[in-house]
Parts: sequence; C-alpha cells; structure tokens
Amino acid sequence: MYKREFDAILQKELPRVVLLYGENSFFLDYYSKYYKTKLDAKEELLEHFFDEYNYEQARNYLSQGSLFGGVNLYILRSSKKVPKKELETLINSCKINPNNYFLYIYEGTSSDAKSLVSTFGKKNNAISVRFFETNQREAIEFANKIVQELNLNITPYALNYLINLLNLNLSLIAKELEKLAILDTQIEIAQIDSLVYSTAPLGVEKMIISLFKKEDIIKTLEKLIELGEDEFSILRAIQRFVQQLFLFHAYIKLNGKPNSKEILGYQLPKFIEEERASLAVRIKSSKLLKIYQELLETELLMKQSNSGNKEALLYGSLIKIRTIL
Repeated sequence: MYKREFDAILQKELPRVVLLYGENSFFLDYYSKYYKTKLDAKEELLEHFFDEYNYEQARNYLSQGSLFGGVNLYILRSSKKVPKKELETLINSCKINPNNYFLYIYEGTSSDAKSLVSTFGKKNNAISVRFFETNQREAIEFANKIVQELNLNITPYALNYLINLLNLNLSLIAKELEKLAILDTQIEIAQIDSLVYSTAPLGVEKMIISLFKKEDIIKTLEKLIELGEDEFSILRAIQRFVQQLFLFHAYIKLNGKPNSKEILGYQLPKFIEEERASLAVRIKSSKLLKIYQELLETELLMKQSNSGNKEALLYGSLIKIRTIL
C-alpha cells in the first residue's frame, strides 16, 4: 500500500507488523518516531541498525512478555534482507503475543523489497508500505498539517513559496514553520525572504545552485551534514533538480522561454524560475544525462554500503559532477 492508505489505517488502529520501504527517507524516519511515541516505547524498545541485526536477540525479545506489562516494540532498520525463515519467526512471535510490535524499515532498493512484501501480507496479519519521493501535493498537505498544529497564520502563496524555496524538504519545512510561528503575526513573502532565505547558504537548494555554477560548496555541505541533513536527502534533492533542468531545457527548446507552471505544474517564484532557465540553457542535455546516471549509481552504492560510508560516497559523487560540468 501507499502512504495515504497507511495514514487512513493509522486513524483507526496501529498495525503490529509493518514493512516500510521506498525512496523517501523522511517518512521512514517519521513513522519510526510515530510508533515510538504512540506506544510510549522507551525502556523496553529494541532497535537494530544495519549490521547490528541479531536474530537470536530479536527472537528472544519478541518471545517474552513485557517486563512492565506494556508492549515490546522491535525496530529493524537495514539495507540487507533478513532471511525468510528468520523473518517469519519474528512475525509469528507478534501473532502469538498481541503486545508485540515489529517495524521493519528496509533501506535497500524498492525492486529488492518485492520478496519482503510477499511475506508482509494478510496471511501474516502484516502490511507493507512504500514511500515515494515527496511531490508537490504531499509537501503542501504536510506543510498545512504543521501549520494547523502550530496555529500559524500564513498566506497560501507564502506557504507555497516556502515549500519550493526549501526544495520540498519536509524536515526543513517543519523546522522553518516552527521558527515562523514564534512571530505570532501573519506570515507573508517578506518575512520568509528576511528570515528563511537569509539562511539559504545553509540550505540544500543554495548548495545545489552553487554546485551547478561550479562554485565552492565544501563549507556549505559540511554545515548541512553537521546540522543533521541526511546524505540521501541531499542526493535526491540533486536528482530532482537535474530532472527539473531536463524539463526546463526541453520546454525552452520547444517554446523559446520558460513557464514553470506548465513545466512543473506549479508556479515558481520569478527569480527561481529565471535561475532554473538560465542553468538549463547553459548546460548541455548530454551532460545532464551523465550527471543523472552518476547520481543513480551513487544512490545504489549508498544503499549497499554501511551508514559510515555514505558521506564519502556523496563527496565523491559531487566531485564527479563538478568534473562533468
């Protein structure tokens, strides 16, 4: 199933055996935190990351009752697939004990997840949820939800402006809306320009623009990672940016001038539209294709590597992109 169906289920109940996978790392984090909060799982939580997976420990944990009469929540986050027999044993432990919860966050490719999806089916009282890259509609829905929670007074255009300025990065959108809520006034474009765009040198969007202008990005990238920006989200933001340049390039070639409303389905602020068009015209489509292939190869390597190697792979990919440009 997809995110919208999963959200509908969560309104009624909390599924006890769930596989989460796909291309959107933000929602993989989001629902992991959601389960921890909803179940108030602190003392008794068992969580394994990547190579930490230990079948015996996980089986023993799920085979015993909660020490304090609460629930057992086991979260496994890994890019490697658990052997089917081990997986079925862990799932069966949740069938037997109604206080057991198993959340498997699979960070391998979606195509590799197919065999896992069949195991997380109705016969095992389990579900699987695939998350795609955030699109404009999802970003707006998410941002509006945060706006309501914060009781923030912001105009629709200003909200859309902020979403696009932050390149659909849901984590940054949430953080910036929380900052703007402190103002306790109606938020317009002017406030975003002065309070959000002034921090753009620390933003992914600014870093990507600098990369494609062949400017120095090392300090900005280091700061982004220091602030907790995920390497995957940076890589995917660059992928989206390249896709947009392809679309701008083709549209301008056919029509002579850009129109972001027709190209992307929504209107970019004028200065962003002009910047996209300028880069799209300047960079050859053959180079854009090489860059996109490089990004896909890097994404695959990241998913196959351990967490400590992702930063090095990202740096290496950016060096190659700069060479192509």
